[in-house]
Amino acid sequence: RLSTPQGGDDVPLEVIDRIAERLLQEIDLVKGGIGGAPKFPQGPVMNLLWQAHLRSGDGRYREAVLLSITRMIQGGIYDHLGGGLARYATDADWLIPHFEKMLYDNAELLSLLAELWIATGEPLFEQRAVEIVDWLTREMLAQSDARGNRAFAASLDADSEGVEGKFYVWDEAEIDAVLGADAPFFKHVYGVSAQGNWEDVNILNRGHQMGLLQPADERRLESAREKLLAKRAERIRPGWDDKVLVDWNGLMIAALAKGSMVFARPDWLDLARHAFAFIDSNMRDTNGRLKHAWRAGKLAHPATLDDHANLAAGALALHQASGDPAYLETAQKIVADLDAHYWDAKNGGYFFSADDTDDVIIRTKSANDNATPAGNGTMVEVLERLHHLTGDRAYETRADALVRAFAGEVQRNFFPLATYLSGLDFRALATDVIIIGARDKPDTQALLGALLTQAQSHLVLQVVTDTKGFAADHPAAGKTQQDGRATAYVCRNRTCSAPVTDPAQLAGALGA
Repeated sequence: RLSTPQGGDDVPLEVIDRIAERLLQEIDLVKGGIGGAPKFPQGPVMNLLWQAHLRSGDGRYREAVLLSITRMIQGGIYDHLGGGLARYATDADWLIPHFEKMLYDNAELLSLLAELWIATGEPLFEQRAVEIVDWLTREMLAQSDARGNRAFAASLDADSEGVEGKFYVWDEAEIDAVLGADAPFFKHVYGVSAQGNWEDVNILNRGHQMGLLQPADERRLESAREKLLAKRAERIRPGWDDKVLVDWNGLMIAALAKGSMVFARPDWLDLARHAFAFIDSNMRDTNGRLKHAWRAGKLAHPATLDDHANLAAGALALHQASGDPAYLETAQKIVADLDAHYWDAKNGGYFFSADDTDDVIIRTKSANDNATPAGNGTMVEVLERLHHLTGDRAYETRADALVRAFAGEVQRNFFPLATYLSGLDFRALATDVIIIGARDKPDTQALLGALLTQAQSHLVLQVVTDTKGFAADHPAAGKTQQDGRATAYVCRNRTCSAPVTDPAQLAGALGA
């Protein structure tokens, strides 16, 4: 049993540390992941454990997450030809997937791969991130609007021709026919045999490897994968759920925005921008209120808490990656709608449905993650980010009330509260980095590059030409450039560092 402070008003970091320690006991330390079969990716839990590593420096958390993610992206649950992670594995070894691919799982994985790559420089993490985005652009872009903006479809089915996985599996003879002389090498790497590894066929996997091979070998494998992918394209495809769902798109927009910075991929930022523009332009009713789903020009269902929370998080990620103030303004408007129609004025926290949704019998309110992160958990970080970015204490006050509303839940069952707890971690450890300079100038870009050597989880970045627009009580109010050069200030707990103009010094200040 974990005790929160008197009255359950808050959850201190030492309680979150004990929760992380308890969750660590659930990790399969041989095969990775939580528990036994079936195994789900559990993105929020993996993120919480990674935050525990960053917070404490405890290598056990690091190794648990690296093992789990590596086993997933090397296993059969990952599509080694087309990219993308399946919904879950039916076995404990990550070999046999339920072949359905969901947008949200891949958004959470993409975001985590960016964090892991920063920490390790492991080429496997970057390669899988690239493959996921390639899959998005090739197979998951929904119908475009009149301006050419496209958001992302919801999922790909598991079945084709009435058989689960038929689109994805291979028999040895097919591999031999397509690859010829390269077949033996490919079969060795991807576990292909005459008898198969699942129902007499082969699920491609690299589960026995923890990393990539030598570059020349990987280029040879890439060529083989391209040939097999082209051959697979001739098959009857699984069903495609081409609905655009705001909450799942918000997760992917945020992941792409982060990935665009970490991996220096402006094309990923463009993907995220277009998806956000599609939603903002096409998924509102005549009163400007968000709707949950869009398909073939038709809107359906009032938006939920999760729609608003994830879209606001996506807008803030776009603001951080691009510096465009319009995204910050839109995030504020999204949160204003939430406050007006979803907030529980009596007890705190956000209801899942709006006060004017007419087909809801009971308005539920929870911070528990389901298949996707809980909106109330996501909103802890969203509100705190808005407070840091704007200096408006109303956001901090709302975040305090939100935290109090669910603090008592930690004592009852903390397992589904990973997103909420990660929000508390951000709330305690958020780091403001204010760079004064023109964003497109080389000296500013050099400072931005230094940020990418450090974990992004707690970073609140603002690039400004001056600090005149800051609130008087913002810790960086009145700060200026040094010697006409782009200048950074690192601020924690409302106290800022000395001015920094050297990228190496900025990296050091962030790592301190």
